[in-house]
Amino acid sequence: MKIACVGAGPAGLYFAITMKLRDPAHEIEIFERNPAGVTFGWGVVFSDLTVDNITRNDPESAKTITEEFAHWDDIDVHFRGETITSGGHGFIGIGRKRLLEILTGRARELGVVLHFEAECDPADPKWRSYDLVIASDGINSGFRDADPEAFGVDVDVRSNKFVWLGTSKVFDAFTFAFEETEHGWIWAHAYRFAPDCSTFIVECSEETWRKFGFDRMDQAETIAACEKLFAKYLDGHALQSNSAHLVGSAAWLNFRRIKCERWNAGNVILLGDAAHTAHFSIGSGTKLALEDAIKLADVLNRPGLSLEAAMDEYVAERNLEVLKLQNSARNSTEWFETLERYTHFEPLQFAYSLLTRSQRISHENLRLRDREWLEGVERWFWKRATDGRTNKTAPPMFAPFKLREMEVQNRVTVSPMAMYSALDGTPNDFHFVHYGERALGGAGLIFTEMTCVSPEGRISPGCTGMWNDDHIAAWKRIVDFVHGNSKAKICLQLGHSGAKGSTRVGWEEDNAPLPHDNWPVIAASDVPWSPVNQIPHPMSRADMDAVRDQFVAAVRMGLECGFDMIELHAAHGYLLSGFLTPLQNKRADEYGGTLENRLRYPLEVFAAMRAAWPSDRPMSVRISATDWAGDNGITADDAVEIGEAFAREGADLIDVSAGQTWTGAQPVYGRMFQTPFSDKIRNEARLATMAVGNIYEPDHANSILAAGRADLVALARPHLIDPFWTLRAAAQLDYRDVHVPPQYLNGMSQLARNLKREAEAAAALRV
Repeated sequence: MKIACVGAGPAGLYFAITMKLRDPAHEIEIFERNPAGVTFGWGVVFSDLTVDNITRNDPESAKTITEEFAHWDDIDVHFRGETITSGGHGFIGIGRKRLLEILTGRARELGVVLHFEAECDPADPKWRSYDLVIASDGINSGFRDADPEAFGVDVDVRSNKFVWLGTSKVFDAFTFAFEETEHGWIWAHAYRFAPDCSTFIVECSEETWRKFGFDRMDQAETIAACEKLFAKYLDGHALQSNSAHLVGSAAWLNFRRIKCERWNAGNVILLGDAAHTAHFSIGSGTKLALEDAIKLADVLNRPGLSLEAAMDEYVAERNLEVLKLQNSARNSTEWFETLERYTHFEPLQFAYSLLTRSQRISHENLRLRDREWLEGVERWFWKRATDGRTNKTAPPMFAPFKLREMEVQNRVTVSPMAMYSALDGTPNDFHFVHYGERALGGAGLIFTEMTCVSPEGRISPGCTGMWNDDHIAAWKRIVDFVHGNSKAKICLQLGHSGAKGSTRVGWEEDNAPLPHDNWPVIAASDVPWSPVNQIPHPMSRADMDAVRDQFVAAVRMGLECGFDMIELHAAHGYLLSGFLTPLQNKRADEYGGTLENRLRYPLEVFAAMRAAWPSDRPMSVRISATDWAGDNGITADDAVEIGEAFAREGADLIDVSAGQTWTGAQPVYGRMFQTPFSDKIRNEARLATMAVGNIYEPDHANSILAAGRADLVALARPHLIDPFWTLRAAAQLDYRDVHVPPQYLNGMSQLARNLKREAEAAAALRV
């Protein structure tokens, strides 16, 4: 094939090399608008996997590159006068300019023709003479931007400002240096990539950037200001810019996250940063470019594969990898963009939060990297959890937690899950076994399913209730078993279905109306849940009084049953959630309109419940922290206000869920996908929170807790299939100081032995 590569960066050069290695007959030319030897950027960081890939692909260039790598193992986090050092991270890097010299030499050696200072106008008809044009022209790709609709370009401009500098100071560790100033926080990411040079990226919020006056400084002034700010880390070394081509202001940038729905149009194929970008804080841009180049060359050289089929395979495989990294990069980016959320942390927890920000590094992964350091984090966590009484080294998920006078033995909770198995609201033997078994399984806190405060407030005919003596007797039997046979505490979740009532049980058809015997439903407004559901009756003041009193009566019954805690369900589109979300609440009175007004009735109900519940026992509120509707519904910022409002009325814990408030929701799923909302509420409002949502591994729980993203972790589906999830996790982590029912002690011992043997065998296989 006759191929033109636009851009002589790592992507274009390595693609040309790889194509020539596959078939020397390819005619490949590279066009670069800059002079030879001119590049922008300092160091490039590689992963071990990327090194393996380039070594298999082209051992010759890989040998030259790896011989010149700078290696370092530690991460230093400088924060509030302390330096926290964590080891075992295994970084390798090389100067971008040196990398390009190696790749340029290798490309020429293989017969690639390079044109520097070349015109690269996408409209130039010369590109039509090539079979393929590889647009490897970077984040500011002219070829991509010449026809954004053809490529389905999506650009997200991030809020922080950064400037990419270098220094002759050689850092022995990957260094994060955070400085609090009169204008706000500013920080540096620094790492060496050569024996005499390091990258030094300075970052801050735009507000801080403007307060410093960086928007009015030229390059020299910016560099001088940054040298002064970070003088104690530079040890007299100067900062340098390689953007001398810019006149006037320094090269401060906002990172642009690029995504493209399609990576080819006509004879043009996007490669590397032209097709996708990942934030510099996870250092994967060059990795993605090189691995893109290898895969694209593979499919283009496979006999019998059409261009269309080749592109389908290329995009399918590489887009998956890109999405994984972009998700991690988004988490990392948002951590830095919301930095002040975490600056009240103690330095050790701040460093842990920084290291685990992208979710690519987890609790147990840190143990593999630096066991001693992680054990120090665990001791710190336990010491704080026990007010200094315990200096234990153990996973955070097993640390106790206190709400008012109730202390749970560990941080694992069984999330509320509707069982749809009651008769006339009365829990039966199924519920007795269901809750009892999960209490025996070791969880610190058990939540009941949403227990409805009236027959009309049920979601379905199978929902449990709390409105008569039969309910009290049945629930008391369950509570007494939990208290008599386990260390678990049990919380009664109370709710009212609102517009989502009178529906079939969950496994028949979700939120579908009953085929017959429907009861009338009430809600904040006459907004049906869906076109097939009933139009609810908008609540009058008399209705509101009646429902409030039903909640209070249910609380008193819960006290008679012996529950340790009460939770108000104000999430998922049920009655009180329907007041909170503007998507359901269309009222024109004092209970509609502003968030303050929409909160009025849910707060009234909660306050009445709190007054009826003993002051020494805790209460929580479950909320939907977002409607997944952009600015048209509840947002994460609203969720902070909602949490604060309930806390002022006496809520001790915010149970942070999300969505299920309208049928048009577009949630973004993934591991621990709702935890960021818990993180935001906990650390901006300084409230105790419980995280829920695709948390299913002990590693998830420990990472969330140690990073201060929640105080409790709730598991739903994992507990459905494994009531003994907590005891299994204890055995897996070799944690023995957990309560096991004496009848099951032998089984626990055997499980721990078996899991330990399995772990040792797996480790031996890895070696």
